[in-house]
Amino acid sequence: MTVIAVGGWHHETNTFAPTPATYEAFTRDGGRPALCRGEAMLAALQGFNLPAAGFIDTALAQGHEVRPLLWCEATPSAAVTRDAYERISAMLIEDLEGLMASGRPPEALYLDLHGAMVAEHLDDGEGEFLSRVRRVVGDAMPLVASLDLHANVTAAMVEQVDALVAYRTYPHVDRRETGERAAGVMDSLLTGGRKPDKAFRQIPFLIPLTWQCTMVEPMASVYSALAEGEGGDVLTASVLAGFPLTDIPDCGPSVVAYGHDAVAVEGLADRLTVAILEREEAFDGKFYAPDEAVEYAMARSAEAKGPIIFADTQDNPGAGGNADTVGILDALVRHRAHGAVLGVMCDAEVAAAAHAAGEGAEITASLGAKSGQSGHTPLTGKYRVERLGDGRFTARGPMYRGFRMRLGPMALLNLDGVRIVVASAKQQAADKEMFRHLGVEPADVKILALKSSVHFRNDFTDVAHEILVVEAPGPSIADPAKLPFKRLRPGLRIKPKGKPLGE
Repeated sequence: MTVIAVGGWHHETNTFAPTPATYEAFTRDGGRPALCRGEAMLAALQGFNLPAAGFIDTALAQGHEVRPLLWCEATPSAAVTRDAYERISAMLIEDLEGLMASGRPPEALYLDLHGAMVAEHLDDGEGEFLSRVRRVVGDAMPLVASLDLHANVTAAMVEQVDALVAYRTYPHVDRRETGERAAGVMDSLLTGGRKPDKAFRQIPFLIPLTWQCTMVEPMASVYSALAEGEGGDVLTASVLAGFPLTDIPDCGPSVVAYGHDAVAVEGLADRLTVAILEREEAFDGKFYAPDEAVEYAMARSAEAKGPIIFADTQDNPGAGGNADTVGILDALVRHRAHGAVLGVMCDAEVAAAAHAAGEGAEITASLGAKSGQSGHTPLTGKYRVERLGDGRFTARGPMYRGFRMRLGPMALLNLDGVRIVVASAKQQAADKEMFRHLGVEPADVKILALKSSVHFRNDFTDVAHEILVVEAPGPSIADPAKLPFKRLRPGLRIKPKGKPLGE
């Protein structure tokens, strides 16, 4: 029986977002576990669609002993503060040093990481953390890490870890499965007796988040090629689409591969790189302006078999937005899109006012724009309170299944025939239960605007008549060519078929 230490630390950093990730952001329970240490971590992760949960269960089934360290995650936002980064890093290192000094120290280490974390004082949050970890455990200890599909992989990350194992789905329905695959890789390393050969490639263009979806082309074919290429001398490989809202030199897509034959590993990495490059033009699609989207949907809603869905991608809280912009809502109201529903808007002040007034009441409120973003103003009007909820429910969609949502007081409001789902805590609209909690059945809505980029597709595609990506004002810029990058590496194209920065 091998003793394996297990820990995790997640943050996806949008360096253009308005709100930093403080230490307190990692301690909040927003549906998934808040910061937890030691044995409490095992109970906290139980039943969640998270890599660490999948790794732990699989490693135990393989006969290994698991020793928990720390696990935490904060909602995507601007950079992690220096205070938060150094406090959490110190906790993880302290717990790891404690295990190393124990009577039965770990013989291997697994870390559940994101891969796109930037701190106020560090570009490469994971690379620096992994370097600190290696100084504690030494070069010989097997170290496997799982990564989010949106990781911006760096040379330091590849150097410090024996294998990186990334999600293969966006929406991320396979997070638990990724942990299970990482456990399989770890078991192979423990029984194989030698370090694997590695290959690492960085792709020379940024891919907009909205076109990274693995459910549709061109990513569907790329991941099919990945699945076909593994096996034999190739232990594992990953295609990482990158997080294009991060202004650091290593931003962008990448490929990693591992195995026990350098030629096979390098060959697969090259083939996957070519598969992405030859589809470059297909990674760019249409963005609708809010008025254009509303007019299009209203003209087709009568014959639509299911809702026409708007992806409010630039206010996606899963990419650094605060879920409080009103660009699409304003367009729906102005065009009298009666029956349309928008969610999930984050406005604790208005939710509290709705609860104070009660169901059936009418309140005058200024909704949205509470996060202080420049150029954004609330939508003021008389809102009817249709339904109230406590924000406590369990998600049931493929991606968030089992997540115990805690969104604070929630309200379903009606403004001139347009309904708005309002919560007190921000959460990407990626599960139907967020609407059902307030009595809205998404399949029955003609126009449904979701504050999400792609993750909503995991639970809403089955009812959607059509999906439009809408470019309403917000901090999670959909088109990388419109971002004020200053620090990307030379030669990196800021969008598919675009020009490198400075040209």
